[in-house]
Amino acid sequence: MPRTPLEPRFQVEYLSILDAEGALDTSLEPKLPAAELKRLYRAMLLGRRLDERMVRLQRQGRIGTFAPIKGQEASQLGSVCTLRPTDWMVPSFRETAAMIWRGWPIEKLLLFFAGYLEGGQPAPDQRDLPICIPVSTQLPHAVGLAYAAQYRNDDAVVMAYFGDGATSEGDFHEALNFAGVWHVPVVFVCQNNQWAISVPLKKQTHSRTIAQKALAYGLPGIQVDGNDILAVYAAALEAVARARAGDGPTLIECVTYRLGVHTTADDPTKYRTNEEVAEWERKDPLTRFTAYLKKKRLLDDGVEKDVDAEIAAAIARFETAAAADPLTMFDHVYAELPPDLKTQREALAERLRKGESGPGAPQEPSPPMRGQRSGQR
Repeated sequence: MPRTPLEPRFQVEYLSILDAEGALDTSLEPKLPAAELKRLYRAMLLGRRLDERMVRLQRQGRIGTFAPIKGQEASQLGSVCTLRPTDWMVPSFRETAAMIWRGWPIEKLLLFFAGYLEGGQPAPDQRDLPICIPVSTQLPHAVGLAYAAQYRNDDAVVMAYFGDGATSEGDFHEALNFAGVWHVPVVFVCQNNQWAISVPLKKQTHSRTIAQKALAYGLPGIQVDGNDILAVYAAALEAVARARAGDGPTLIECVTYRLGVHTTADDPTKYRTNEEVAEWERKDPLTRFTAYLKKKRLLDDGVEKDVDAEIAAAIARFETAAAADPLTMFDHVYAELPPDLKTQREALAERLRKGESGPGAPQEPSPPMRGQRSGQR
C-alpha cells in the first residue's frame, strides 16, 4: 500500500551561546544592558548563597525539607527575567531563584519551608501561583490562566516551570494538548536536570529530547543549554514575544543538572556517581556567567558581602515573625464556609480565646524564637 507523507520531517533545534569553556557566539549574544547583566548576576549569586544557607538551616532543624536549586539558577533566571510584572509565573517546587526575582521575600519562602501556610500566599497584586509540590499538577492550571487572559483580551503571558519527571505525568500531556488546541499564551519551561529523584531520563522516555514532545501537540519546542543564561534568555524572550503576539505556546527544554540533592531528605550517592557530578560541576552556570562578566569588566566589588547580608537579615525577620493564626486553616478554600466548617471555626476560636488546653484541645502556638522555629507543622 502506498504511503503519503503528511508532515515534513520534524526538526528540533538546540541553542547554546556561551558554552562551558567560555566560548561566546557573538552573533547570537543578546543585547542586554550592563545594569541588567549585573542584576542577573546578583540574582544568581543570591540564589546560590541562599540555597547553601537553607541546607544548613534544614540540617539544624530550623526549617523543614526543601528542594535545593544549585546548578539550575540560569534556567530559572534567564527565563523569568523576560516576564513583565503583569505576566503570570507558575512554579513547581524548585524555583527559589525565580520566585525571589518575582518579588517573593526570602523570609516568606523560609516560612513556607518551616511549615507555615502563610509562606505560600502571594501578595495581593502579585501574579504568581504558590509553590506546587505534587508533580506537574500546576501545568493545567497554567493553561487555565492563559486561557483566561486570552478570553479577557489581556496581553499577559503565563510561564510555567517543571522538571523532566513531570513530563512522565499525564498532567503534562493534557496541558500541552489544551494549550495547543486553544492556542493560549503560555511558555512551558522544563528544567531537565537529568534525574526524577532517582530515575534517570533514559528510563523515563525513549525520545531523544523532551523538546520534541511539543511537536505532537502542534506547538514549537526548542532545547537550550540550561546552564547558559544567555541562551535561556534568548529562547525565553522569543517564546514570550510569540505568546504575547497571539502566536501561541512554546515548550523550552533547559538541559541542566541538579548539583545537590533532590530534596534535603534525599541521598543522591545511592543512584549517581561522583564522576557524573564532577563533570556537570565543570559546566556550572554561575562559574560560567562570572567569567563572562569578568571579561566585560562588569563584576562589582562587595556583591557577595551584600548578598550574604541580605540573607542574614531575611533569616532574622523569619525567626522573629509572629506566630501563625490557627484559624487561617479555614481560609482560602471556600468563598463561603459551609455550615459545618463555620461551626468548627467558631468552636476553635472560642477555645483559643479561653486558652483551653488538654487532650484534643487546640494549642495557642508560642511565638517563634530567634534561631529556632517553634510550632512547626
